[in-house]
Amino acid sequence: MKVLLVVKKYCYLKGRLKPVKALLVDSPLGGFLDGLRPSRTMDDVKDLIGRSMELELVSADLDAETGKEKQTIKSYARKVADKDRHIVTYEAGFNVPAGFGSVGAVLVTNEHDTEMFLKDVKLIGGGNSDSEPHVILCDSWLPPKSGDGKRIFFANKVIRSGPRQAILQLKFVNAELLINVPTTVQPYLPSQTPPGLQSYRKKDLVKKRGDGTGQRKATDRVYDYDVYNDLGSGEEPGAGGARSVLGGNEQFPYPRRCRTGRPRSIKDPQSEMRSGDVYVPRDEAFSEEKNVQFSVKTLQSVLHAVVPAVQSTLIDANQGFPSFFVIDKLFEDGVVLPRAREVGFLRSAVPRLLQFLRDGLGDKLLLFDRPANVKKDKFAWLRDEEFARETLAGMNPYAIELVREFPLKSNLDPAEYGPAESAITAELLEAQMGHTMTVAEAVEKKRLFMLDFHDLFLPYVHKIRALEHTTMYGSRTILFLTDEGTLRLLAIELTRPASPTMPQWRQVFTSSTDTTKSWLWRMAKSHVRARDAGHHELVTHWLRTHCAVEPYILAANRQLSEMHPVYQLLRPHFRYTMRINALARSALVNGGGIIESTFSPQRYGMELSSVAYDKLWRFDMEALPADLVRRGMAEEDPTAEHGLRFAIKDYPFANDGLLIWDAIKGWVQAYVSRYYRGDAASVTGDTELQAFWTEVRTEGHADKKGAPWWPKLDTPETLAHTLTTIIWVAAAHHAAVNFGQYDFGGYFPNRPSIARTKMPVEEPVDAAALEKFLDNPDEALRECFPSQLQATLVMAVLDVLSSHSPDEEYLGGMETAPWGDDTEVRAAYTRFNDQLKAVEGIIDERNKNRMLKNRCGAGILPYQLMKPFSEPGVTGKGIPNSTSI
Repeated sequence: MKVLLVVKKYCYLKGRLKPVKALLVDSPLGGFLDGLRPSRTMDDVKDLIGRSMELELVSADLDAETGKEKQTIKSYARKVADKDRHIVTYEAGFNVPAGFGSVGAVLVTNEHDTEMFLKDVKLIGGGNSDSEPHVILCDSWLPPKSGDGKRIFFANKVIRSGPRQAILQLKFVNAELLINVPTTVQPYLPSQTPPGLQSYRKKDLVKKRGDGTGQRKATDRVYDYDVYNDLGSGEEPGAGGARSVLGGNEQFPYPRRCRTGRPRSIKDPQSEMRSGDVYVPRDEAFSEEKNVQFSVKTLQSVLHAVVPAVQSTLIDANQGFPSFFVIDKLFEDGVVLPRAREVGFLRSAVPRLLQFLRDGLGDKLLLFDRPANVKKDKFAWLRDEEFARETLAGMNPYAIELVREFPLKSNLDPAEYGPAESAITAELLEAQMGHTMTVAEAVEKKRLFMLDFHDLFLPYVHKIRALEHTTMYGSRTILFLTDEGTLRLLAIELTRPASPTMPQWRQVFTSSTDTTKSWLWRMAKSHVRARDAGHHELVTHWLRTHCAVEPYILAANRQLSEMHPVYQLLRPHFRYTMRINALARSALVNGGGIIESTFSPQRYGMELSSVAYDKLWRFDMEALPADLVRRGMAEEDPTAEHGLRFAIKDYPFANDGLLIWDAIKGWVQAYVSRYYRGDAASVTGDTELQAFWTEVRTEGHADKKGAPWWPKLDTPETLAHTLTTIIWVAAAHHAAVNFGQYDFGGYFPNRPSIARTKMPVEEPVDAAALEKFLDNPDEALRECFPSQLQATLVMAVLDVLSSHSPDEEYLGGMETAPWGDDTEVRAAYTRFNDQLKAVEGIIDERNKNRMLKNRCGAGILPYQLMKPFSEPGVTGKGIPNSTSI
């Protein structure tokens, strides 16, 4: 039997990873020899003498006489091909004795002093007469010889071998060169594992769990849990840079993240020191293509952000925009890129940017791309109709809910926060509805809806107001469903709770023909939009997708073998999530990071997401149908399409989202039925599956482990629903709230990330501020908006987050199809792919239907966020398999 390996090798060039040939002596990169590790030469020697790669064939059968595992067959691989700078091929020959049985796996030991990326293993020869090569897709990093030793790769099917010579070929290659290898690991439930592989299956999982001690190395492949104790600076509690520990305590419950093992801070032993790159298991890292794209895109966006910061905020970082004309210039005229010496104040935040500038980029014009909604209607942000429409077809379609009782009441303690009953009265709402019906009738007919940012935000109002250049209110916003199926904005209530020095203040604002009231209405809308932006970024987006999904990834890798069919189903939906989360903890959601610097909750943002997790997050409500029912936006109806009857028929996110939900559900049900065959005992008796789900509840979401709403995996139906929910959240939920961020928020007056000034009529009234507002309300509104620095940073970040990578893998895409020989699974996946292609056509037709006024009309941005496929870049559509950005 011949075995070939395809390898991608790396060396270090002045601290940067570069792909090189295995025996590269001269390099077009320049300076190559200066950047090599001393071990490089030794690795080349090992390649020359054929001792750089040890391979072992593992039999799937036990010894018939002893009942024990058969001895592996060992050989060293030698390099046989190095003609392409991306591909290195190794080959090993084996003499397979009679009675060895089926080859079930290959053990690979990297004897190099540098890590290598193993693309696949090809077995040639053996007992089969057709001698068809058998390919084992690996796509995994092999640690250097000081790492975790032997790696096992299970075969895509048992490979029969006879008493003859065999050859094993290994290829180490750029992953993008071989994306269509038609194979996966042969899926086995634990009870079905070939006897010769059972102990290997268990030992591989033990390795991936680690022992919970020590600091993790970049080359490790260990998955373990920890709390969010790495958000702050490590200063003593209460200091400016310190942040609360999230998770593992009653005050701030939270999902778990991956343990890094970094040392604890001396000043705050509860917090982890922030030093170096944040560890993620090696196979969770970005591909080279994703790394390059992400770095370049990040750099370009930060360049955009630096320009106005340099030009207008060196003296005052809190300076607002002097006019709407200046805001428009960001998209129309461009601005001159500053020289490196002018951006010293950002040196600690963007060192890569400064390096790029020092390398001689020079003076150039830079432009922000015009967001899609501005291309459609530059003044849409001023219209109440667009404000209301975006609650159904914008960036936070998870916030709107049905008003089920009136008057509105708070669940907070009245003794601390003031009267529970809202200041929004029936008389006021009926006047705004034109006296077409009473409030009681509107509630009964399900015509009143609400954005409720009252109870979640109100306890943080005074804490946030103690910070500089920001403010906060609790808010309620009431909307009315018209006969045309659109929403009309009726009233906004802003509340400041009582404090030791001031009584409670609250006021209800409405649209008006009175000029002063009209400008107050615009300011009130900006405050609500800022609440919505913070809720979207911290709760709907970060908490409910990125943060909640990471425990599923950890538990799956710790408890489900790579041979397990559920692992193989879920794996594509975990791609890049841990890495992007680690980057977020480094620069976005950390203390002093971009989210704190630019969104209203500022330093309390992550604490607020913990409160939302405590009060609102439930796994059983993360499924789209359950979420819609919980918010009153739909009710169960077996006779209706999707089994739901909508409160608002034209609800683009829900209408399109349920098409995606049903497609995922159908695919998962077919997949589960293939392996569990309708037998409850096969689900409850699956030891790895039950361990996975137990660990999700008791470790990954340990602060909610006792909740009664966790589903039990006791039938194929409950298993399929649980897996559908996980895939929906990782793929479609995330896409719905992520890839339109630049389209809706790139022009920040439409979605300001922060409201910096109080309402001018808040009591006690500041006479000077009120007079200034009355004299120039336009300026007062702009001062409420984010500063120039804040706005451009947010625009830059939203541009990055809204962009698809060239190596994106989309939901139902054929690049992640379960190839193998299982015709039943392949047929089910093909149906899934066909169904998603059909969804694209359905969405296109809906966007042309003028009867659907929430997605089609003059100046209205078509709703495309649930279209499954996309080109690279900022497109406002496309559902990647995973939370990958």
